Amino acid sequence: MKVVDFLKHKREILAQHPFELKDWLSPAIRDYWREFQQKAHLHPLLGRVLDLQIDHQFVRRQGASQAQTVNRQPALAEGELIELDGEAASLYAELQTQIGEETHVGEWLQVSQSLIDQFAAVTGDHQWIHTDPERAAAESPFKTTIAHGFLTLALLPQLTGSVDESTPEFPSARMVVNFGLEQVRFPYPIKVDSNIRARTRLSRVTPIKGGLELLKEIKIEIEGIRRPGCVIESVTRIYF
Repeated sequence: MKVVDFLKHKREILAQHPFELKDWLSPAIRDYWREFQQKAHLHPLLGRVLDLQIDHQFVRRQGASQAQTVNRQPALAEGELIELDGEAASLYAELQTQIGEETHVGEWLQVSQSLIDQFAAVTGDHQWIHTDPERAAAESPFKTTIAHGFLTLALLPQLTGSVDESTPEFPSARMVVNFGLEQVRFPYPIKVDSNIRARTRLSRVTPIKGGLELLKEIKIEIEGIRRPGCVIESVTRIYF
């Protein structure tokens, strides 16, 4: 049913299912449910407020549902199963045994001031906490310059070894695509001249049309520091 059609008939539907109305209300309004029930019939403006609240909640849910479809393109019909064969089936079976395991530990890489400055020049982010060592020493709580968070993300292909053509991670694949990131956090600053490396753990493998989708947790380890500099949930798609 289209959103417009639903909204035209929502009064009749909600009258028949009052508990659904309560579920759609925000927690702040839900706490005063009984009082609203009594007063909404007496005050037309209050009734309109409830209507707007319902509309907002429904549209937000519809948007979330549509977003899930977009993020999982190509969309599958409900109940549709993906049948894998050949190299895709073999790799899927292999990766299933690795879920939850650490699949890669990268080489150490030093984050020099030159590397930070080059990234600043390319992106235009010349914030002093990254590019001004003297001011950082005097004013920054870290007492030195730190790497851009986005620099850390930009280094992921190198840190994870996924761009080494001589030793591809999935040699049987026709194409490997970075499909996006589920979540990114920067728990600890990466100070200049720190050595960092990536530790990768496989979280999920999902069949998709034409291949596989992998969800990996990648932690950027800082040498000598207990907390990671970055924690990423990365989505990769492999096509055959």
